[in-house]
Amino acid sequence: MPSALDLKVFVPSKNFDESLAFYLDLGWQKNWSDNSLAELELGGHRFYLQKYYHKGWANNFMMYIDVEDAQAWYDHIVEVLNRHNFKYARVKPPKDEPHALVTYAWDPCGVLLHFAQGKK
Repeated sequence: MPSALDLKVFVPSKNFDESLAFYLDLGWQKNWSDNSLAELELGGHRFYLQKYYHKGWANNFMMYIDVEDAQAWYDHIVEVLNRHNFKYARVKPPKDEPHALVTYAWDPCGVLLHFAQGKK
């Protein structure tokens, strides 16, 4: 069987510039971009942010990010949201789920981010 070298998802954005600013403010690095696509990286993991929006898709799209400290991510996201007016972005305090302590955050177009601290 042929091997795969990487796997990247395409994440929607309603307002490409606003979503790009949101992810950069959270700490993702921009590897490259043009006016409709950007490759973003966090901790060696990448995705493509695209200038494409479909409400049903965006409202059902989720990313699961394994983190060491869900509370620290909550505090960081609150700071970012207090500094910048990302119209629809929001965050909830960490929630104790059966598999992890999870901070849920929504990007400006409704993509749900799970910042999950696994249980030991």
